[in-house]
This record gives sequence, structure tokens and C-alpha cells, in this order.
Amino acid sequence: MQAIRVNQFGGPEVLRLEEAPTPQPGPSEVLVRVHAIGVNPVETYIRAGTYARLPELPYAPGNDGAGVVEQVGADVTEFKAGDRVYTAGSLGGTYAEFALCKKEQVHPLPANVSFAQGAAMGTPYATAYRGLFQRADAKPGETVLVHGASGGVGTAAVQLARAQGLRVYGTAGSERGIKLVREQGAHEVFDHRAANHFEQVMKATGGRGVDVIVELLANVNLGGDLTILAKAGRVMIIGSRGRVEIDPRDTMKRDADVRGMILPNTPPAELASIHAALIAGLENGPLRPVIGKEFPLAEAAQAHRAVTEPGALGKIVLVPDKYQLRKTNQEPRNPGIG
Repeated sequence: MQAIRVNQFGGPEVLRLEEAPTPQPGPSEVLVRVHAIGVNPVETYIRAGTYARLPELPYAPGNDGAGVVEQVGADVTEFKAGDRVYTAGSLGGTYAEFALCKKEQVHPLPANVSFAQGAAMGTPYATAYRGLFQRADAKPGETVLVHGASGGVGTAAVQLARAQGLRVYGTAGSERGIKLVREQGAHEVFDHRAANHFEQVMKATGGRGVDVIVELLANVNLGGDLTILAKAGRVMIIGSRGRVEIDPRDTMKRDADVRGMILPNTPPAELASIHAALIAGLENGPLRPVIGKEFPLAEAAQAHRAVTEPGALGKIVLVPDKYQLRKTNQEPRNPGIG
């Protein structure tokens, strides 16, 4: 099979397309023929060697993908060859034509969801769900602000919060991004390029502040976040690219919480409940992953550059050449069956 390999940590150019043996599933494992691969910012930090948890070299990147079950191990009864699935984790990386997974890392992909959309589920939607409901304890009727709401995790958070009855505010950094966030169901959207956008959010709440903030760039926003929280408000840190200075008094006078998370810390039972909820959301309609750009598998380096650029719109996916469906310069979309 063809697979992307990283032989040394470094820039996007270290992502190399190589020939590799097609893995064979063990007793409790599933081999998936991959039709689409999700690209996540965390994979760029791992590739660069700057993430807290680093794999041994060489390695194949990727946790997220979607495709068709090729083969199952002797102890697997939940899936069979030909089943449509998405992956949330793998044993050897998903940037490849085949991905070997533990059976717990494989989930049914409803017939109304494309493979590209399925590749957007594992990290973005699970992260947004855990951040909102398991860590920030967001409740129907509360107000949530999603920073960077036009990207993969951001659009997921907007859809999940709206489906659970929260009042949803979002930020984006372009007219296209603002339009996209509105289309995902946000009640109000703010341009985070505006110097006074924190004041605009506070005004929109009538001066009360927001109950939950989903923070994807804490090193830029955390100091401002703490000034617009309601009493007992929570900032849920999902992403950060550096250090930040805050005034602790802003937390004290609001009885505020600043919480953090990374998806690998999720206990197995909580992870299973996340995916049960996500699959139901896909089947019933409120969850509809937005695909921004597709790149051929061989252009993984270009995809890594794109996923860290400002103004991301929807999810970036890699597609093995034989499955490539569209060019990369089209509008973000909610694709159908693929």
C-alpha cells in the first residue's frame, strides 16, 4: 500500500509518500480500506516534534479516516467486510490506503454521510463534544462562545451546542468564515479581527457575559475571555500555540473556571458515549461536517500547511488518488454520500 511516513521530525516536507506492507488484523482488530483521511492541527505539532507526546520514528501520521472494512480479526463480531465506518484512532496511522485499528477505534458510518464527512468525526467532533459537555458541563439554555468557529472543531462545536439548546455565538476572521458560521446555526457571529470584538460579545449578552467559551487559541484570547464570562462561567481550552498573561482577579470576581483537555485523556467509557452520541447526531441530521478542502494523499505536506493557516473553513481531508472527488479550490460544502 501507499502510506505517508515521517522519518525525522521537522517541517511539512518530512511527510513522504512511501510503499509499505499492508497490515493484517489481529484477533480484535479491524483493517479499513481508507477512502478519506482527516487532517488535524495536532498532527502538525507531532510532525514538528513540539507536541507533549511524540511517537517513535519512523511513524505514519493520523487518527481519523473513513472507508470500508476490508478484513476483521477472529474475535470481531461488531463489523464485517464491506461495512462503511469511520475511525477515531488507529494502530499505525491513517495517512495510508489501509488503516489497522482496534475494534474500539472503529465506528459505523451512516449511509447518509460521505466518507469525507466521516473523516471529520474522530478528532474534531469528539473534541468538541468532550470539551462542551463532559469538561465544560454546558447545559441547555446557557450561552456559549466558540472562538475560531469556522474551522473543523469550531463548526462541530457550533452544531453540537445548537443541537443541545444553547445560545451560540461564534467568531471568524473573514467574510466567508462569518457566513459559514451563521450557516451552521450560530445566533450571532463576530469578526475576531476587530479590536473590540470582546466588547461586542459582552454587549450581545446584555452585559451578563457568556457561560462557556470554547477556546481554540488560548495564547491569543484567554486574557480577553476572562473579562466576558458570566458568574460561574467556564473557559474550555482546546487549543493553544504559546504562553499567555492573564489577570487572576478576572477569575476571582466571577468564580470562573479555566479548564483544559486533550482527547487522549478521555476514559474509554466516556469515549464510547461520545461516539454513540455523534453517530445518533449523524443519523438524525443535526450533525453535518463541513468539508473545506481535499488534497491527494501525496500532497500531505500541502495539507499540513493549509490546516495551520488563518481563516480555515471547514475540515481538510486527504484522499487516496483513486477516490479523489473534487478540486481543492471549491467552496466549503456539506457533501452527500461518497
